[in-house]
Amino acid sequence: MPATSTVPGLPEPSHKPPRRQLQPQGPTGRATNATGAAVRAAAARVVHAVRADGRSLTDALQDTTTNFDERDGALLQALCFGTLRLLPRLDALAALLLTRPLQRGDRILNELMAVGLYQLVAMRIPEHAAVAATVGAARNLGRPRAAGLINATLRRFQRERSALLARIDDDPTTRWLFPDWLLTRLRRSWPEQWQNIVDASNEQAPMTLRVNRRRGDTRAYATLLASNGLSARPVPGLADALTLDRPLPARALPGFANGLVSIQDASAQLAAVLLDAQPGERVLDACAAPGGKTAHILERCPNADSGAEVTPDVTPYVTAVDIDPARLETLQSNLERLGLHARVLTADAAHANPDWPGAPYHRILLDAPCSATGVIRRHPDIKWLRRESDIANFRQAQQGMLEALWPLLLPGGRLLYATCSVLPDENDSQVRAFLAAHDDASERPIAATWGLARHPGRQLLPARGGGDGFYYAVLEKAS
Repeated sequence: MPATSTVPGLPEPSHKPPRRQLQPQGPTGRATNATGAAVRAAAARVVHAVRADGRSLTDALQDTTTNFDERDGALLQALCFGTLRLLPRLDALAALLLTRPLQRGDRILNELMAVGLYQLVAMRIPEHAAVAATVGAARNLGRPRAAGLINATLRRFQRERSALLARIDDDPTTRWLFPDWLLTRLRRSWPEQWQNIVDASNEQAPMTLRVNRRRGDTRAYATLLASNGLSARPVPGLADALTLDRPLPARALPGFANGLVSIQDASAQLAAVLLDAQPGERVLDACAAPGGKTAHILERCPNADSGAEVTPDVTPYVTAVDIDPARLETLQSNLERLGLHARVLTADAAHANPDWPGAPYHRILLDAPCSATGVIRRHPDIKWLRRESDIANFRQAQQGMLEALWPLLLPGGRLLYATCSVLPDENDSQVRAFLAAHDDASERPIAATWGLARHPGRQLLPARGGGDGFYYAVLEKAS
């Protein structure tokens, strides 16, 4: 699954044209100086990498944040996430402010202008400092002649703020901050819930922890947090989950380096619960990286692994497979931090092989590649990178993985199908088609009060202050 942002202070949406969404909130930034200009220039480059080059926000930020200290890195992250969240409103404002469009080769100045406007409408940075640093960033981007244009544009917005905001309030795209195609799909699929989905997706996600039950419990860890001046609340129905009242970097969590706790959304923590792996069973995590669900499976089942080093003659309880070797390195690091063991294999779940370690399996988790429309609040770039045509491609890939993995499941075994999507084409419609095509497959109904019952499975929608959007279905193989 995609990585998680922990930067506080992003804007809060509203059902109505979100005037309050554009009120100053969030990090206050730093005083205007050369570093401040460099941060704004870096933010413009990151946003440009997403919009022009199609790069993910996570990857673009990873290449950039190493150039700054912790405080400036946090500001950079807040600027990028916030700008991409409010992008349609910021673009609409820029279009009103500019007397003529920028040259094609100066497109990065559009991103810089969006970064500058975001600071003025949604952050607590003093306006004079925000303007000065953004103007200075034009020079950092090698566009010194554009400094005057950036300065004049931002100062005009300061003067005409109310009138400009009123002019863009009636447009659906700028009001809901979603691309038209996705908004249409949400309205069609969720006629009663689509506004709540959009609102939740446009705010900052809460930061939820998963306590390593091999080393403690939520009560003990909440006490440890309190002793460090931090507070968290339990998540109903999840024995290992705590949601922090205030997000913070992972390294600031007490005991994180020693494996006491991990960061994992509440909805994602349901995967290990629903898989319900038992001691002695062989488990396949088919799209495992970066390893949060793999680790939770092992934490929940104390006898799950051999407790020994992974060697050719030892087959651990869990086999973790992913096609991306770099992401598997992250998985392996997470397991080592938590003191867990699994057989890690670089392979494609769409070409599952009966020779994989531990096959055939009692349990298979397929956390399938998907549109990620349930985690947009953590990855606002998804709104601008996804295309409607991508959904059919994801559906085809999901179908291929289901077909490839099903023969690796033992009779009487269970396959948990999961996505972080809210689109039925990837979820209940996909599983319904699979069940219709396989006489030896049946749904094992999920007895739960969370989410919405579907046919088959259950759907969680992103909730303000709650978990992300996830879909789960448990499939059982005839014995």
